[in-house]
Amino acid sequence: MIHFSCSSEPPMISRNRGSPGATRRIVLTGGMTAIGLGAALPSRASVPLATIGIRHKWVRADGVDVFYREAGPADAPTLLLLHGFANSSFYFRHMMQRLGDRFRLIAPDLPSFGFTQIPAERNYVYDFDSLSRTIAAFVDVLVLKRYVLYVFDYGAPVGLDLALMFPDRVAGIISQNGNAYVEGLRPEAWEPLRAYWSSPSLDKREPIRARMSLDGVKAAYFHGVADPTMIEPESYTLDAAILARPGNVELQIDLKLDYKRNIARYPLYQNYFRQRQPKLLAVWGKHDPFFASEGAEGFRRDIPTARIVLLETGHFALETHGDAIVSEIRRFLLD
Repeated sequence: MIHFSCSSEPPMISRNRGSPGATRRIVLTGGMTAIGLGAALPSRASVPLATIGIRHKWVRADGVDVFYREAGPADAPTLLLLHGFANSSFYFRHMMQRLGDRFRLIAPDLPSFGFTQIPAERNYVYDFDSLSRTIAAFVDVLVLKRYVLYVFDYGAPVGLDLALMFPDRVAGIISQNGNAYVEGLRPEAWEPLRAYWSSPSLDKREPIRARMSLDGVKAAYFHGVADPTMIEPESYTLDAAILARPGNVELQIDLKLDYKRNIARYPLYQNYFRQRQPKLLAVWGKHDPFFASEGAEGFRRDIPTARIVLLETGHFALETHGDAIVSEIRRFLLD
């Protein structure tokens, strides 16, 4: 079971940051308990999934108007959900409804993704250092003192940067195709990027640009999926529409140039795993064309107690195996 300890006062965007209050024990159904916030959480049976709504909000953090989705009781244990490329918090829409009976789920859109807006005068630098700083500021504005990280794809370096900055805030880590090991990088998928990194010329940008078309985005969703009819077309269509906004493709290509920074930080993340031994669940679409299942297995080298679950699907595992992932998360958080 994961233990949470955080402020007893629900965060209000307009108020000044306050000091954490006392925590108290909450009782979960089936006789299980956890340390959390507020009164006892309702049982899953008492809250039909249809009534668990998702709220859609913006908040100013780091000079950025960060859009985020939120579900679940404000005083419940918190999951911070960090999406990847080329999607947004929309990726978590079904999972948030399914877990919102017992947990508070917060899913921000990273800068240049989804509906997060950056004022022109902010002169934002689109690299992973900036993304991590913005999400750290977002977490501070919402006064999130303790949370489980759910990291996917680009969300992995951002979330693990948070873990390095504030290790005592992390109650656990769920990595869904969120890589932190060199052996998890499929060579055939990363060769164009490595060529780009070694010599970032204009001609080497074109293969990367092709990945950002509607067909390129759609192909990534379908790769390794046995039944593509399970994938809602809204998902890849929204991703492609956001990528198609004026100037966004160039920003995304620049961000991919900076991805080598994340690989260079893998030893820092691995040292964090060894030193802190966070409770970790790696649930992985094993037919991911970008991140091989060796990346999931790597966690066990540094965290022997890590639970590794390989699913018969591709990169965007929540689209096809949402029920299985939700079941694993419940087991991970409540056992």
